[in-house]
Amino acid sequence: MRERLLVLLDTFDVVEGSPATREQVVRVHTPAYLDRLEAIEVPTLLDPDTVASETSYEAALLAAGCTLGAVDKGGFALVRPPGHHAPPGHAMGFCLVDNVAVAARYAQAELGVGRVAIVDWDVHHGNGTQDIFWDDASVLFASLHQWPFYPGTGGPGEENETTVNVPLPAGSGDDAYLRAFTERVEPAVRAFEPELVLVSAGFDAHVDDPLAGMRVTREGFRELARRSAALAPRVAAVLEGGYDPRTLPSLVEAAREGFAE
Repeated sequence: MRERLLVLLDTFDVVEGSPATREQVVRVHTPAYLDRLEAIEVPTLLDPDTVASETSYEAALLAAGCTLGAVDKGGFALVRPPGHHAPPGHAMGFCLVDNVAVAARYAQAELGVGRVAIVDWDVHHGNGTQDIFWDDASVLFASLHQWPFYPGTGGPGEENETTVNVPLPAGSGDDAYLRAFTERVEPAVRAFEPELVLVSAGFDAHVDDPLAGMRVTREGFRELARRSAALAPRVAAVLEGGYDPRTLPSLVEAAREGFAE
């Protein structure tokens, strides 16, 4: 995971972010969980996939803070650890703090934004983000993801008025993703009329990614970004998955181009 961030920092001109405050993060995560994370002094396995150490709490606050900066600037937060699997009370799937959820709450509490839509095209379902906003009518969550697949959520019929899950079979490529976006995601988000769209931008649905089975191309990610940006007056994005350091910079650049269009 460290290597994928280093290769991005070597490729792009970036602006350093500032850590989120505990007050900003506690809008999403329980105080007891943050206390446990802050108290870690030796490498600790938080779940079968997630290791934390004495610096992880600081890193998680910085990742969340960079995402807040992306909201302020209409930018793309290149961060680790990722966030969309983390529910309110524990870590999960490489994720410690749900960055996109903290950003949504920040926009509402500190920027006066009313309605936020989160569009997640990571190959894995964003179960943490879904859990956080399941009963919240002010935030719409829409996810395109491989299914059945980790974490086992987001399957057919798992929806409510502000939760749109689009499970796609392994082997799906650009045509399937863009058709699903046109038929399911775009109508739901436009009907919701958000003031801000936040994108959980994972690139592990790429054809060459080692951890999944999808076949999205560079041009597919550019078009997903372009269509996401067209859904609201404001857009910001945060990096989630994407585990091939050879292709990741090109995919991020394609998404940046799409957001700019």
